[in-house]
Parts: sequence; C-alpha cells; structure tokens
Amino acid sequence: MAVQNIPVVDLRDWETGGAARERFVGSVGDSLAEIGFFAVKNHGIPDELTQRAYEVARAFFHLPAEVKARYHDAAKQGQRGFTGFGTEHAKDSQAPDLKEFWQVGRPDVPDDHPVHRLFGPNFWPAELPDFGPALVELYRRLDRLGGLLLEACAAHLGEPAERFRAMTTDSDTIVRVLYYPPIRADVPPGAVRSAAHEDINLITLLSGATSEGLELKRHDGTWMPVHTGFDTIVVDSGDMLQNLTNGLYRSTTHRVVNPGDATSERFSMPCFVHARADVDLAPLPSCIARTGGTPRYPAITAGEYLAQRLREIGLG
Repeated sequence: MAVQNIPVVDLRDWETGGAARERFVGSVGDSLAEIGFFAVKNHGIPDELTQRAYEVARAFFHLPAEVKARYHDAAKQGQRGFTGFGTEHAKDSQAPDLKEFWQVGRPDVPDDHPVHRLFGPNFWPAELPDFGPALVELYRRLDRLGGLLLEACAAHLGEPAERFRAMTTDSDTIVRVLYYPPIRADVPPGAVRSAAHEDINLITLLSGATSEGLELKRHDGTWMPVHTGFDTIVVDSGDMLQNLTNGLYRSTTHRVVNPGDATSERFSMPCFVHARADVDLAPLPSCIARTGGTPRYPAITAGEYLAQRLREIGLG
C-alpha cells in the first residue's frame, strides 16, 4: 500500500499574517474537523536537532536491558524515564504493543513545581550525558510550536487566541522517545508496534520518524499510510481537544503496523501537548452550538481523564 499525504500547511503562512495566515488557520481547522490530521512544513525545527535526538535515543535503547531497567520506576506510570518492552497496550487491546520508550516531562521549572507533583521531575541516564540536553531542546521547540498551532485552532473556532494555549500553561506536556525493535519470533498473536488507538491529549506533534508505519483510520474503516519524514511534522488532535470542541475536531484512530522486514527497527518522537490537570474538558458553549446544541462529552478535568486513560492502557 502506497504511503499517502495528509493535508500540509506552511508555517511561513502563519508568520506572514493577513490572508496567508487566514489560509493557514482554515487549513488547520478544516483538516482536524475532517480527518484529525495534518502536517506542517517549514516548521523551524532543525534537522540537525532531530538527528541529534535520534542519535542519543539509539544509544540509550541499544544499552543492555539491565541498564535500561535502572531507569524504570512503576510509580511514574510511564510519564518519566524508561518503560520496558511490552508494557503498554491500546485501550481496547489485550496484546502488548511491541515498543519501549522514555518520557520527558516539562523542563525549565523547579523540581518542586506543581507540574511535577504526580510524576516527579525529569531524570537522565548517567551513561549518556548528551541525552538530556538534546531531548530538552527538542521539547522546547515542539512545545512552542504546539502552542502556536493551538492558537490557530482557536482562531478557526472564533475563540480568543489564548483559549487553548492557556490550558497548557504549566501542563505536563510530554515528549515520548519511542523504540520499536526488530520483530521477534515469539511475539504474541495479534501484537503490533502500536495497536489502533486515539491520543489522550490536546494535540500531538510527531517529529519525523525514522521509517514509515504510521496509519490513520478513514471514515470508511480503511487504513491510510501517513508519511512521517523529517521534512514535515505530523499533527493530530486528541481526545481532550475532541471533548472541548464537542467532536468538531476529530480524535482519529491510528496505529503503527509491523514492517515487512522483521529485522528493521523504528524510532519516533511524538510530543503530546496536554492540558493542565485542573482544566475542565467540558465542551465549549460555542462548539456545542455548532454541533447540534447538545453536549456530547461530560465535564471532567484533564487530570481525571489522564488518570482514567493511563489505567486503561496498562500504565496506571
């Protein structure tokens, strides 16, 4: 199946302003409403930074299993440090995902900041002194871009510019460094690299995966392969934004399929832009009015929703 392209927007249009910015805003909003995905080109994140982040990721995940295990703390619920192979599964799947990962929480705040109340501050592998600095710099850039894209979403909906971006102030936005190792002969039946799921958060920014494999589910139930090269950043809307917009923006089901070559490995680095734990995810009145006049989602805080979903995927 050929890899297809999702809608692509040019960040320079946002920066130009005027009619170009209006075009950017319209494309972002329409894409999230129609398929829940788009891609951003000229995004301003240097390839060199992404490559450096993948270099340190490769070095870490190729360490011996017993070394990586030192950086796993079950109390962190997968939100800081290392989570081992086969731990996480999709909400409606019992088969474990064929992946392991490291998660980075918000940097640049004190260790006792409220954002670290549940999961604690970041920590880093002592064996790799360049690991933390590379990932923190990538985090900063993706977090900044995520805020800009949320401004575009607000503009598309006729909401104040800071409507969604303000929800991310002091939130536990996460960069997840994912490693999909070669497929072993003893994997459980039906297990894939990442089973069909929807993202929990507001929006996700995927910084160029090292190989293809991402697919999104179309309205008709068929699967569309999505290009995930370094030339663009793939963006999708998650459950939290779907709730806030009363379903106007779609939290689209997607997955990562196993490769044709079982010996190949894959790395990816999504940034999950979260709402702050105390944010109410009840649908916005303006979005209720545009979607039939009835709330489709209950009032729940972002913290409550995250805790619920972490339990459902085997991390809580």
